[in-house]
Amino acid sequence: MLSNSEYVRQSLELNMFFMRIAKEHSIFLEAGFTTKNPQLINRAEQLKNVFSQLLVENIRLSNGIISPEVAKSGEFVTDLTLEAERETQYYAGIAIDPNITRMETMVLGTENGRITPSLVRMVNDLNNRAIYAAEQLAAFKKGLLQDVLACKVFTTNYPLLLDHILREAIFYLRLLRKLQNREEADLTREAAYQETFWNRIMAEHSKFIRGLLDPTEVKLFNTANDFGEKFDKLTAEAKELSSNLNLLPAVTSRSLNNTEDLRDFKRQGTEGLIQCKIKSIAYPLLGDHVVREANHYIRILNDFKKIQARS
Repeated sequence: MLSNSEYVRQSLELNMFFMRIAKEHSIFLEAGFTTKNPQLINRAEQLKNVFSQLLVENIRLSNGIISPEVAKSGEFVTDLTLEAERETQYYAGIAIDPNITRMETMVLGTENGRITPSLVRMVNDLNNRAIYAAEQLAAFKKGLLQDVLACKVFTTNYPLLLDHILREAIFYLRLLRKLQNREEADLTREAAYQETFWNRIMAEHSKFIRGLLDPTEVKLFNTANDFGEKFDKLTAEAKELSSNLNLLPAVTSRSLNNTEDLRDFKRQGTEGLIQCKIKSIAYPLLGDHVVREANHYIRILNDFKKIQARS
């Protein structure tokens, strides 16, 4: 059973990452609708605002509580986030509060934050509200995906992207519910599970990048395509871990090396979008978004390597 200290720290770190991801998913959904569907635009806007408010609450509870390693990982915000938000707001006409990003940049991590009974209660309440909000967002994504596949709704977001972000919402819910039950994970099996999940996510990121590039961006297209193929193979390797966990250290190392390379490619692409040097139909915030997801996965993989070294 997780101690109060681990429960609070893990909850705040998980929420700091995924609440922003969920907020941005809502932005991308809203930006993808046409004027035919004002009700869908309004629902996505509502969900964006819900996760914005939850994220602000989480930020206020996190200062001096989360670990320094996580605070510095680049999974919450990067040095490109504010500019990517500004440009995306300009292009899409969707309000994005820059003060939330500024607040996140000020959060400090410590090794031994003071955990009080009051903080435990506040985190528990926040987690319950996050579960409800994530359930609402997942239901919205699921319904939208069904309608798109049935040709009832048009969106500029790929059906695969809708399925992709639905899986991320379900993944977030899984981790939140485990925390609320104070479950301690079997770290080896959790590593195998998460590497299967995140390698697939990285493969799909590569394919989305490929599909959002202008057809004239041949070199970038080919690089993105190569990453997609590499991570398809890594996903297949990670799936094999369920029957042979002895392969985990090798798969973890290959996943880490390739994710670092992909993260650098994504960052270069995000800079290119911000500087108007890449021809694409991707919002700059989407570029920064996938950079942060790669940073999150890199941090997790490094944690898995440390655990494996001690085993």
